[in-house]
Amino acid sequence: MKRIYQELISRHLLQLRQMVFLMGPRQVGKTTVSLASAAEWPKHFYFNWDNSAEKLLFIEGPSAIALQADLSELTEEKPVLIFDEIHKYAKWKNFLKGFFDLYEKKTKIIVTGSARLNIYKKGGDSLMGRYFYYRVHPLSVAEIVSPHLIEEEIRPPAPISQDDWTALLEHGGFPEPFIQRSKPFSRRLHSIRQDQLFKEDIRDGTRIQELSQLELLAELLRKQAAESMSYQSLAKKVGVSVDTVRRWIEVLKSFYYCFSIQPWSKNITRSLIKEPKLYLWDWSLLDEEGHRNENLVASHLLKATHFWTDRGFGEYGLYYLRTKDKIETDFLVTKEGKPWFLVEVKTKARGISPALYHFQKGTQAPHAFQIAFDLPFVRKNCFEEKGPILVSAQTFLSQLI
Repeated sequence: MKRIYQELISRHLLQLRQMVFLMGPRQVGKTTVSLASAAEWPKHFYFNWDNSAEKLLFIEGPSAIALQADLSELTEEKPVLIFDEIHKYAKWKNFLKGFFDLYEKKTKIIVTGSARLNIYKKGGDSLMGRYFYYRVHPLSVAEIVSPHLIEEEIRPPAPISQDDWTALLEHGGFPEPFIQRSKPFSRRLHSIRQDQLFKEDIRDGTRIQELSQLELLAELLRKQAAESMSYQSLAKKVGVSVDTVRRWIEVLKSFYYCFSIQPWSKNITRSLIKEPKLYLWDWSLLDEEGHRNENLVASHLLKATHFWTDRGFGEYGLYYLRTKDKIETDFLVTKEGKPWFLVEVKTKARGISPALYHFQKGTQAPHAFQIAFDLPFVRKNCFEEKGPILVSAQTFLSQLI
């Protein structure tokens, strides 16, 4: 299926000289998107570090890759080169720097990887100015409905089919399980992804030896996703120190198992300032309906803030709000460091939470939404409303990305 990232990359290749860095979890579609974008060009070449023969080319250096891609040949259009999983090569940054500096005027380059860019930046970023990165997320309502770029953040509302909506809820946003819509297939794919995460990615990419305990921590996080998190409680259950739990959670975040959002504290009396909330990249793994719905919304909002930021619209952030008096609202999205809109998630429609009024007054956010999963789609732009309003989850999510 067509992804919105395909158009994004195609525009980049046409307009910019910098390399494209595509970051995201395994099986989210990075390679497929890269190949689809490159296929629009007269010539393209694909090199995968996991292929033994191509691994030797990387080790031999830029000239070996250039020879394989016929970069000495005069052509009307620059060929596109895709370097897949090259970050597994210990000297990958030096390779890319050397290759780009030598062949920038002869080719376009796409680089993909499953680990976060901040892992790559250890010891400084020697590639500064040579790339732009784009964070690839699972499918979302808006991308399913209309996988096309627009020149502003908020989209007009558009309906998603009931079949697609049900598949998104039950099978998550990773493309293959969403397309297959089979519980046995989804379970088998998750099992394979889990094995790859712990027995390949983390084992090979970190110095952690206690993988069975790390897997136990991941399972505990799955059961507690969208809830308040206690490092001390997790440490006791796993049998390690609090510092180790904190460090391991950062590892799990780095390899796209989960992500966290921090509390917003500016202008909020008695707000919490340290406790993060954790969510999974694959919300279909959550058993409890309310938590799964909240995780789905968190994933949509994270995707939107990343996408808007990566496109250069501005700097966007995702937070939650909670006071020591236990007044709470699920999400706050900021734009250029200022509150933009609040979101409270409910499975069933009910009266608007007093916390929304409280926090909208405290933050001065222009918009506040209480979204409900049992309300039908309404073709009305909810961002035209200022005060707290009750809105269908389908309507709200279709206006993001």
